[in-house]
Amino acid sequence: MHRRQFLNLSAATATAPLLSGCFGDSDEFPVSLKAGFPDSGFTAKSTAEDVTKGLDLTGKTMLITGCNSGIGFETMRVLASHGAHIIGTGRTKEKAADACSSVYGKTTPMTLELTNFESVLECANQVGALGIPLDGLICNAGISGRKEKQVVNGIEIAFLVNYLSHFLLVNKLLPAVTAAEQGRIVHVGSRAGYSRTPPEGIRFNTLGESNGGFEYDSWEYYGQSKLANALFSHKLAQKLTGTNVTSNALHPGFVKTSIARGQGRLTELAFDIAGPLIAKNIEEGAATTCYAASHPQLAKTNGEFLFDSNVVTVGGDHFMENDALADRLWNVSEEMLGKYLS
Repeated sequence: MHRRQFLNLSAATATAPLLSGCFGDSDEFPVSLKAGFPDSGFTAKSTAEDVTKGLDLTGKTMLITGCNSGIGFETMRVLASHGAHIIGTGRTKEKAADACSSVYGKTTPMTLELTNFESVLECANQVGALGIPLDGLICNAGISGRKEKQVVNGIEIAFLVNYLSHFLLVNKLLPAVTAAEQGRIVHVGSRAGYSRTPPEGIRFNTLGESNGGFEYDSWEYYGQSKLANALFSHKLAQKLTGTNVTSNALHPGFVKTSIARGQGRLTELAFDIAGPLIAKNIEEGAATTCYAASHPQLAKTNGEFLFDSNVVTVGGDHFMENDALADRLWNVSEEMLGKYLS
């Protein structure tokens, strides 16, 4: 082994406990193929190209939030290359346009600033004005918790960006998804949604300025925002039962992206060092999203959770399918959004 390889391996070993602390202990939450669902044949090493091989998505239109980097960009690139018309959103029109223009296929850039409800409404209105069905609505954009708590317009930023603005967007675009022959809503969640949440799942009294008397833990705030994604998908799937629309959530895997940005130098360094050695690459990280959004095997799959391009069951003590918490979250979300949902 060369000295550089040895140093990299040693660094990865040293930083692994820190990364494990970010996302929780996998042994506590065993993941297994869900009974009644076939093995897709795909694995953690399958890429977005692998799971879409042979698919013709011509005539389908899909919206992807956060198309300008990471998993979102690769998802757009692959689905567009198979013929789908992709509406790609970014925080600015320039970022979205740059990303859309750099992939092969039909794309339409749109602005979507998820810290601004007015921007969400404007984006939804622009999509509606196109007058075309949405075959896929991929809620991909997200951020980690910040090193110090950040509140935007009275709402903690990870909860706002990762969940609440997507809740608003999905509800506003639901008529366009329902108009499709078989619409799919895909929520890009995280293992943190079951492994790094507060003991009560979501601390509703911490979603604003207050910490509710608890010490701030950035990864718990991230975890509860990703639990909110899963609970939203769970409740939405119940509401969509009997329709032509499905709602599913997923964990893309530990992927080397910019998700650690804002977490502090130590965590960012851990991701930078260990990420390339133990994480999925972007091509692998986008696989489950592309599978959920496009694969024929999932045409009637509703209300499930996907991991490594398979429908899975997550063991352990968590809130991913807790109906009471899902109901409360839905009601609180409507209250927080108020006039924006009307």
